[in-house]
Amino acid sequence: MKGPSFTMKIFLGMVLGVAVGHFWGQDAAQLDILSSVFLRLIKMVISPLVFSAIVVGIAKLGDFKAVGRIGIKTLIYFQSATLVALITGLLLVNFAQPGKHMRIELPKQGTDVGIQVTADHSLKTFVTHLIPSSLFDALAKNEILQIVIFSLFFGVALASLGKKGEGLLKGIDALSHLMFAMTRYVMSFAPFGVFGALAAVVGHYGIGILAGYLYLIACFYGGLFFFAFGLLGLVCFACRIPFIKLITYLKEPILLAFSTASSEVALPKAIERLERFGCSDRIVGFVLPLGYSFNLDGSILYMTFATMFIAQAYGISLSFHQQIIMLLMMMVTSKGMAGVPRASLIVIAGALASFNIPIEGLAIVIGIDQILDMGRSATNVIGNGVATAVISKWEGELQLSN
Repeated sequence: MKGPSFTMKIFLGMVLGVAVGHFWGQDAAQLDILSSVFLRLIKMVISPLVFSAIVVGIAKLGDFKAVGRIGIKTLIYFQSATLVALITGLLLVNFAQPGKHMRIELPKQGTDVGIQVTADHSLKTFVTHLIPSSLFDALAKNEILQIVIFSLFFGVALASLGKKGEGLLKGIDALSHLMFAMTRYVMSFAPFGVFGALAAVVGHYGIGILAGYLYLIACFYGGLFFFAFGLLGLVCFACRIPFIKLITYLKEPILLAFSTASSEVALPKAIERLERFGCSDRIVGFVLPLGYSFNLDGSILYMTFATMFIAQAYGISLSFHQQIIMLLMMMVTSKGMAGVPRASLIVIAGALASFNIPIEGLAIVIGIDQILDMGRSATNVIGNGVATAVISKWEGELQLSN
């Protein structure tokens, strides 16, 4: 008799986690150890998986011109998606006005929000962060963007060797299959990680916190739903990609990202599901890891939404001109924060300081940031899945499975 599917196990882990967190209260917060172990297991396999997948994908592309062509298409799509996500967040918060409709006790002046706004976001800092000083340092720190850059050079160089590099390519291809096999073992622990993550969140904050922020949460999740299933659905329709079928294939990584509030956790499963959907393995290996640094649609949408929400809560009105400047500023800084922990909050803090909005306002959203991050992470997975399918379609390498 066939047992429950992976999706059902994840769903059961979510339900049980919420229930245990609700009834155990603060004691359930200790179950966070299950989530921490699962996250560490994922981080253990991600770096070698990304390296091997990209190198094999690039080597199969065959020449630098193909890499450049696909890279340009990918970056153009990512930049377009970033702009649309920022505009969506801006329009949503201006229409719904959550900061004006909610009665929230404003944080006192000097409240510590744990976010530094003095970080250097210059072009030089961004560019130097792209290039790893050491491959092993990048692998040890799970610096995905740096691993991507090294893998691009390595893959192109390997492809240029021709027959001389075939032995090494077969070895790295075998490593790729090995890492996917390890990932399948790690994923068997996923339901327990999901259970621990939700039990800890509900136990720590309590379900009651949702009541005071219900309007804000509803507005934000409504915006994420509109972006993911409306705008990205239209993109797929225009490219003749079956959107519902794509979402069906991605349901497992989406649930993983949502329940753990981590897009990174879903990366190995997303690679596997997109290849099964019909995307070329070389396109998946190139586009998807790059998307985790440059195409986090849910997090980007949150930047304009949260900044304007805090301004509204303080009764500060930003003109149309100021909002456009903020949008353009975030288009640049959102790319420069790739690979930085809590990157969206750091960008928001910088925007608050730039427009003389009290940075203490971050304390309003930090309390429920885990809940909002669940939706952002799930949207990031959908956004990168659509991006990979679109690039595969543009390259004529999308072979839809039956």
